[in-house]
Amino acid sequence: MLKSVFSILFSLLFISRLPLAAQELNANVVVNFQNVQTTETRVFTDMENAFQQFLNNRKWTDDAFAPEERVNCNFVINIEQMPSVGNFQATVQVQSSRPVYGTNYESLMLNFADRDWQFQYVESQPLEFNLNSYTSNITSLLAYYANIILGLDYDSFSELGGQTFFERAQLIVSNAQQLGGAGWDQFGSNRRRNRYWLAENFINPQMTAVRRGIYNYHRKGLDTFMEDEAESRKNMLSALEEIQKVSKVFPQSILLISFFDAKNDEIISTFSKGDTQIRRNAYNALVEINPTMTDDYSVIINN
Repeated sequence: MLKSVFSILFSLLFISRLPLAAQELNANVVVNFQNVQTTETRVFTDMENAFQQFLNNRKWTDDAFAPEERVNCNFVINIEQMPSVGNFQATVQVQSSRPVYGTNYESLMLNFADRDWQFQYVESQPLEFNLNSYTSNITSLLAYYANIILGLDYDSFSELGGQTFFERAQLIVSNAQQLGGAGWDQFGSNRRRNRYWLAENFINPQMTAVRRGIYNYHRKGLDTFMEDEAESRKNMLSALEEIQKVSKVFPQSILLISFFDAKNDEIISTFSKGDTQIRRNAYNALVEINPTMTDDYSVIINN
């Protein structure tokens, strides 16, 4: 995702959040309802606006963000069925990105397909949320992904900096398991690829190397790329090799799948140039981690 979002204030983000009054997320919500046979479409416009306001107007952290620092994210909600008035079954594509220092490029951080969301909504419905208890399947899901997005953002700027947000996401999962339905259960239909397992992976100590890899990949790789491409590629390769070690133990973990769903194109582009041995090592690591993408990764060594 390419956007021009930088200003002279951006470099301060690596030190501390600026003491300015602004919320943390810059979320765009789109509700697609083509699969639903109904003439009452106003509810979907209302839903779109309400969800977006919930994400953007709520304070999710104790830090102050400058407007330029808000995390860009997209929620594409596809309404698959409306079994009855006010009841919906949907899938959600959640994406977030973060700017790369010294460029106008934004690096995709999260590209996650949530396939199990059932909720109830009527026009002008107030959206209430309490971190310590279950309120609704709407606000639970939106708050869950808000915390996952922020956790990833913080992890990319500070080693393991997103821990608090991933713990909050797990707490939301725990609360929602009581009444929230599909997507929250560790034994659900999309086993190991749902909200439960994504949050579990982020706080699982055995997956910590992946989170450290996320930090090194971004702060010691992408953010320094304009200064020293060769050194940045070495650091990004080291991050991939750390992630590779985890993949040997947890080859199908949703955290690994999620990381490469967001990063594959960027990784291929980055390692398609530069030192031949670095490219070969990157290719070998990537093929071992994700063998189904071997043909795509071959560009790295064939250029």
